[in-house]
Parts: sequence; structure tokens; C-alpha cells
Amino acid sequence: MIGAGRYERNGERTTWRNGHRDRTLDTRLGALQLRIPKLRQGSYFPPFLEARKSSEKALIAVIQEAWIGGVSTRRVDDLVQAMGLSGISKSQVSKLCKEIDERVHAFLDRPLAGEWRYLWLDATYLKQREGGRIVAVAAIIAVAANSDGRREIVGLHIGPSEAETFWSSFLKSLVRRGLRGVKLVISDAHEGLKAAIRRVFGAGWQRCRVHWIAQCPCLCPQNPAEHGGGGAAPGLSAARSRPGERDAAP
Repeated sequence: MIGAGRYERNGERTTWRNGHRDRTLDTRLGALQLRIPKLRQGSYFPPFLEARKSSEKALIAVIQEAWIGGVSTRRVDDLVQAMGLSGISKSQVSKLCKEIDERVHAFLDRPLAGEWRYLWLDATYLKQREGGRIVAVAAIIAVAANSDGRREIVGLHIGPSEAETFWSSFLKSLVRRGLRGVKLVISDAHEGLKAAIRRVFGAGWQRCRVHWIAQCPCLCPQNPAEHGGGGAAPGLSAARSRPGERDAAP
């Protein structure tokens, strides 16, 4: 392993031993206590433990996927027990899933290089636990297309509402990360969002067709026959069939 025996001096030695670390190996015959050698330079890991390392990664992936899917800690513990293990605590689940938070933050804080001509903005409301109660929060997302036509998620943030100040802060964070060259922003007709777009980018704005079609029935009479009209259906059909127009929805 190091080119020399214990206390042996020769020119083929590559490094020196530096104690050992204890490792428990679970087998069908019971738990075996291993003493894995440590080296002053480099590292050594027994090849027969690589399979166990892969199985640990698979177990961690299952726990993380369950956590992302909204499975409660108690249910995660039941899942682990069903896989033949003794169980898992809340702190262990949090420790295993901490890596997900770090990867997500690294993705959302990454620098944005190049020019992004088109920007799509949208929001939805989710339920979140705060201070022992469930509240609704706004989750906003930004998708941009660069000069090559490639689309990427460039931002995601959660806040109390879709107020103009919240949108402005979100858009300014995109600019600080390098978002530039925006020519057109596509979104719904939320007044706070439109004001934030004018303030931060000064770019053109286009209403998202998906939102427009979804909101059109609210402006049409409930009983078209009473108003002498055909209702929303003919207008929506005509809007969908106009040639030469492309959907602005992401």
C-alpha cells in the first residue's frame, strides 16, 4: 500500500502510516469493527466497502426525494424502517437534506453571463408554516431566453405578496447577478409587477396569452343570450386561430 513494511526504510516508500480510523461494517453475521489505515499523504479506502458506500448514497437519495415530496419526518422514519433499518431522527433527516439547500442556493445565486433578450415572470401562492400557523406566500419565478434561444430558470424567490417592492427587489437581484440585454418582458397584468418592470429594466412588456385567455371569461356575461351576444367562445376561438402569432407563455 505504501511501498514498505512497518518500520522498514527503503527507497520505494511513498508515504507513512498515520494511525487508523474505526469503521463498523454490518454483515449478515453481525457488525464487524474495522480499523482502516490513515496515511500522512493521500488516502486509503478498502475497495470492498465501495458497494456499501453506493448503497448509502441510494438510501440518502430516497430520503431526500421523500423530503422534497413533502413527506413528514414521521413518514420518512416509517419508510426507513420498511427498508430494514432501525429508523431515523428529525435531526438526521435535516442533516441529510442540508445538502439540497446548499445546491439550490448555489443554483439560484449563480452569475448570469451573456445577454438575455426575453424574460418571463410568473407567480403562484403556496402554503407555508410560519410561527406555528399556516400562511399563504407568493412564489415568483423568472425564466429567460438568451440570444441563442436557450431558456433557463434564472431566479426563484418567496415573499409575503406580489407587491411592487417585492417584485422590484427580485428584479434588482437578477440585475446584480448579471442579467442584461432584456428587450421584452412577458407576464400577467399585475400592476405592481408592471411598475417594477418599468422601474428596473425599462424594457417592453407583453401580456402573457395564457393569463389573458384564463381571465377573459371573467369579463364576459354569464348568460350571453340575455345580452344578445355569443359569449366568450367565439372571441377566444378567434384569438387562438390568428395566424402569425406565437404564444408568449413559457
